[in-house]
Amino acid sequence: MKLATINHQGKPVLAIRKGDATVLLEELYESAGLGSAPADMNGFIKGGAAEIARAREALKKGEATPLDEASLDWLPPQPRPSKILGVAFNNMGIRKSAHRDPGVPNFFLKAPSCLTGHNKPIIMEDYYGETIPELELAAVIGKRCSRISVEEAKDAIFGFTIINDVTSHGMKFGMDSIATTREPDLLRPHHLAWRNRHGEDDRDVYFVYHTRSKASDTFGPMGPFITTTDEVENPDALEVKGWLNGEPFAVDSTASYRFKVAEVIAEASRFFTLEPGDVFCFGTSAKGVGNFPNGHRSVNMHKLSGTIDIEIEGLGRLSNPVVHNWED
Repeated sequence: MKLATINHQGKPVLAIRKGDATVLLEELYESAGLGSAPADMNGFIKGGAAEIARAREALKKGEATPLDEASLDWLPPQPRPSKILGVAFNNMGIRKSAHRDPGVPNFFLKAPSCLTGHNKPIIMEDYYGETIPELELAAVIGKRCSRISVEEAKDAIFGFTIINDVTSHGMKFGMDSIATTREPDLLRPHHLAWRNRHGEDDRDVYFVYHTRSKASDTFGPMGPFITTTDEVENPDALEVKGWLNGEPFAVDSTASYRFKVAEVIAEASRFFTLEPGDVFCFGTSAKGVGNFPNGHRSVNMHKLSGTIDIEIEGLGRLSNPVVHNWED
């Protein structure tokens, strides 16, 4: 099933796809005689298998008025995760340029406040500098778990959605990074083991903090729907496409991931207790096409305007206009 969160009559409510239409979940439950629907996505997810079964029964027995999708006020389908975990350099086409492969996913956090919905603007500020889209599969966790195996990780997923992991390279290297030269007595092997060293006098240590560059407001477009796992046969083999103003700029697949979906979740669970509703984004799709030989890295939203569309096989299409906030 496909679930969404929309702003309806001034409050966030759940919606669901029924056939070719999107309808209010509450109306569908009432029509089927199933009582009240969950108040929000976190409530639905915490309901577990019993709530999924109730929604399936509502889809079979209930009726509801189709909503006009073109005029819906879409919110991120999971508006309030406790955390959003991303994986840097998980695309093998990009990772091959790494000096050293640490052999594990490189995690970073995005703030839940960066999330925004389908058709909502990605707002650029003049001081952001070069900012690019990143076309990514996202998973929503379905239950509380810690230190789980890869097989257990597969069962921990509630569903999948699309996320645009907007990233400002201008802020990453201009505001979120700092380099130091360590005194010899403070230098440790781990400071340099991850990169190529240029002689014994090279004692430069680099720090990058993905905060403003990954988590500024509107840097997390998500949706329109969460598709439950029963409708996604293999999340590690989904086609991913991106367009700028209708022109394709990237065509790739989640098969390009260095670390597969369940591997990422299992590894993260070694360090973080995962809560129902938590979100993972697994890495960008990087293969360029046409006038965009470097894919998403050819799309500088700080200079270009228009609409970014992302489509992932079986999950739908996420669209967001780019707005330059310094322009009238």
